[in-house]
Amino acid sequence: MKTQLLKLICLLSLGFVQYVFGQNAPIQNGAPIKLIVPFTPGTGPDTIARAVAPKLSEKMGQPVIVDNRAGASGNIGTEAAVRAKPDGTTLLVTVNTIVMNRSLYPKATFDPLTDLSPMTLAAYGDLVLVVPASSPYKNSNEFIAAAKSAPDKLTYASPGIGTPHHLGMEALKHITGINILHVPYRGTAPAVTDLLGGQVDAMFLPVHVSMGHIKAGKLRALGIGAKKRNPIASQIPTFTELKIGEIDVSMWFGMMAPKGLPVEDFNRLSNAIREVLMDPEIKTIFAAQGLEPATSSAQAFKDIVEKDAQRWAKIIKDQGISAE
Repeated sequence: MKTQLLKLICLLSLGFVQYVFGQNAPIQNGAPIKLIVPFTPGTGPDTIARAVAPKLSEKMGQPVIVDNRAGASGNIGTEAAVRAKPDGTTLLVTVNTIVMNRSLYPKATFDPLTDLSPMTLAAYGDLVLVVPASSPYKNSNEFIAAAKSAPDKLTYASPGIGTPHHLGMEALKHITGINILHVPYRGTAPAVTDLLGGQVDAMFLPVHVSMGHIKAGKLRALGIGAKKRNPIASQIPTFTELKIGEIDVSMWFGMMAPKGLPVEDFNRLSNAIREVLMDPEIKTIFAAQGLEPATSSAQAFKDIVEKDAQRWAKIIKDQGISAE
């Protein structure tokens, strides 16, 4: 009797262990989960990926690595994610450049709206219009007046065609009717170097990139392209406050998966990522970089992506912008 009871207990215990293991079985037998960042280290998506990776690894019980695949305004890394096997081992950490590119590169071999599955928002970020400290323009009204009086004389830098920095200025041009020459660079670092040196007149920069230079007295902020002031840049007024117009060029950041990821794996990863994003430590890291922490349902994020794609498509069309 005792022997049978022990066997029963063992069988029940084994069944419980198998159940628990089955509920937490590593995706693809514990293979590393790769977070593709389609931009260089130090960018917003990279900051988010490197903050999330360790805690997501703990949640999933398997390695999580960051894979920077920069180039072509994010298209190279994005396509790598699109083409990856939808088995949960490859995810994309992206920014709204992805929907801007949809209109800028109509011949691309993929469509981010149909070939990727939005999982969750991760954060929002703001862009600040800055000029060198040596610039004669003390405020945005002086800058806009100068641009109107001498069309195509002033220049502005960006890390490349189709980046939020580029289209942020195009949005300002669209609202104010000014003409400023675009000088695209290959990345943020060389663009900022020339901006600091006065080789270009202005640039839209993310808060987390610009604030150090602003505090050091090397750059002057003219306005922030957002609906409200940023907590770590509260001294910089919005363009709405400055009576220039409602210029919202805020960036959203989020996580996506290749199309076709099984629902069970999709939900498991999405829930784990959302839990990580709500971690107080993650929120502190984001806030220190001027990023506003955010999470969402997959459907809510999908709606944001689609709406933003339409908004930027109109600006790109109206401004006659092309990357090809």
